[in-house]
Amino acid sequence: MLRPAKFHNALPTFLAVAFSMAAVCSVDARVTKIVISQKTSPIFAGRSFGSAGQYEEIKGTASGEIDPSDRRSAVITDIELAPRNARGMVEYVATFTMVKPVDMSKASGLMTYEVVNRSSHLVPGRYNIGGDPGDGFVYNTGDVLLWSGWQGAMAFGGPGETIQLPVARNPDGSSVTGPVLWRFINVPGNVNTQYFYRFVPNSIPGIGRTPLTLDTSRATLISATSESPTGAKAGVTPIASGDWAFADCTSVPFPGTPDPTRICLRNGFNPALLYELVYTAKDPIVLGVGLAAMRDVVSFFRRTAQDDAGTANPVANQISYVMGHGISQSGRYIKTFLNLGFNEDESGAKVWDAAFSDIGGAQGTFNIRFADQRVYEQSALYVPGAEGPLWWADYADTVRNRAPWGILHRCTVTNTCPLVFEAYGGAEYWYGRGAVGIAGTTGVDDIPVPANVRRYYMSGTTHGGGPGGFQLNQPAVTDLNSMACALARNPNPETETLRALYVALKAWTSQGTPPPPSAYPRVPDGTLVPATSAAMGYPMIPGSPSPDGVMNSLLDFDFGPEFRYNDESGVITNLPAPVKNVIPTLAPRVDADGNEVAGIHSLLLRMPLGTYTGWNPVANGVLKGQECVLAGGYIPFAITQAQRLASGDPRLSIEERYGRLGNYYSAALYQAKDLFRQRFLLVDDANRLINQMLSDMLAGGLLH
Repeated sequence: MLRPAKFHNALPTFLAVAFSMAAVCSVDARVTKIVISQKTSPIFAGRSFGSAGQYEEIKGTASGEIDPSDRRSAVITDIELAPRNARGMVEYVATFTMVKPVDMSKASGLMTYEVVNRSSHLVPGRYNIGGDPGDGFVYNTGDVLLWSGWQGAMAFGGPGETIQLPVARNPDGSSVTGPVLWRFINVPGNVNTQYFYRFVPNSIPGIGRTPLTLDTSRATLISATSESPTGAKAGVTPIASGDWAFADCTSVPFPGTPDPTRICLRNGFNPALLYELVYTAKDPIVLGVGLAAMRDVVSFFRRTAQDDAGTANPVANQISYVMGHGISQSGRYIKTFLNLGFNEDESGAKVWDAAFSDIGGAQGTFNIRFADQRVYEQSALYVPGAEGPLWWADYADTVRNRAPWGILHRCTVTNTCPLVFEAYGGAEYWYGRGAVGIAGTTGVDDIPVPANVRRYYMSGTTHGGGPGGFQLNQPAVTDLNSMACALARNPNPETETLRALYVALKAWTSQGTPPPPSAYPRVPDGTLVPATSAAMGYPMIPGSPSPDGVMNSLLDFDFGPEFRYNDESGVITNLPAPVKNVIPTLAPRVDADGNEVAGIHSLLLRMPLGTYTGWNPVANGVLKGQECVLAGGYIPFAITQAQRLASGDPRLSIEERYGRLGNYYSAALYQAKDLFRQRFLLVDDANRLINQMLSDMLAGGLLH
């Protein structure tokens, strides 16, 4: 891993040159210079894709600047505290990667901008770029794909896409300071040192949240034996300042080697406890500049022939439409991007014609001072994301006393709104509070969906969907924090549905073909209900947990007077943040099998081998019974009637449902054709699924 320049202030020489040339050549706030550092042609071992032919990859950097006085920049937290160049502009450098047809005369005219997830490249077909392109789903049509860096906490110049952002400073040059909070949960035993981050490759520990001082008497550290979903703790024990240190004790006994990115406990961490640290940090990155940089990089490749130094745009005058696409954190990023008005560039033009937010339940910490953009905290306590609107049209949030607002408010005013697809799975309701976007904070009725938006719920799926297949037994599963979940892995896939939706959004964008109607649980028809077994109609399944108490409710935090709630932006001054209200989050109603009624049912869910849930409780430990972060679950059916009756399972057995393999096969064919008619399944995917079903059923010996 490359060592980061301290607080992003020391740029590599070639980037500094790029900045200085941009200062000479440009008077506008935009991308001023691109540097193409690598071109590989062709890629994918020379493979040719349909009528598009071979593809090539172009990598480089985009240097740009933002006008802090522009009205569109006013939403960027701390933009007034960012350093400026001689013309009063705020600068950035972002890496980018473009994959395009070698022969652009064969290109489709559509460019998909894929929002990277913690610097990682993904494409809408769920294949990693630079590796196996799969069946060529994304490439056969001749689309151009583009990625660039936006996330300031990743190691600049490391793998993936990264960005170098400014650091906020007070007018007198002193450090900007403020409170930050770290939580340590499920720490392994026999460990005495922990980093200030979890599980994110290429992440810079503590970047943008460096302690102002290593004096532990000016910070607080507690442990607790348990914690409710609303933050009520039991067994709270303050840890004396002399019993811990900002230090690394992995090779040196306590108090160890001073280290602003780690803490060390004299007696080691106890895996049966959770720990919560609050301290004063300094030198926050101006994270919102990453949003503006993304906007300007897309706008440059879409509309500009060359940069200020004369370097040609490799796709100049060949892009007619642009689609933004993001998965998980990147899907949440898309909502924040639109909410803050960044789909209008600084010339007033539209950036994305279409936007696809995939499995992004809420918004995110993308424009908040001292935010940590890298982790998804267990139980989401004190982590912003659902303070701003989760709905698209303006809606008055009377429960939290917020002015009428919606994600599309700003772009509606400027006439720069894209066509929008929003796709969810069960985890985005049970963990990500996505159902609030349907029924608001009162939960008594649906909020109208604008004409340019479609919402699709992929019923009974975990975050991103399972691996698919028609096997009866599934392995155990853990959550993102490696906590054991009570239910087995949920295999119910999303991939085939998302591929079909991606095709539908492209057709709506470039041809005006209306997409399939929205499909999701709703309050008026009784398919979106309180998250209890009784209201959901969830069956009592012997030996399995119920959904009661699992739902991650919406917490109304008081982050202090400097936080801009509708913008999901600003400065947090209260930590731990007091909880003013607990707002119940609704859940999809289920049938007698425990499978969800509304939404898009995959072929597997239409031909179920068990109960597929969007929820999965933590099996043990401090947070037992709460939602395993983003994990769904699975409870297989009994194979025979005799087995079912012996266990007391109310759900029909596989034998009772289907009888013979021929019956299952015939019914699966019918369901696949129906999904195709509804435009939720592509022909190639349908054929592949039917073949996979036959293979798995024969191998498993489930039906004869």
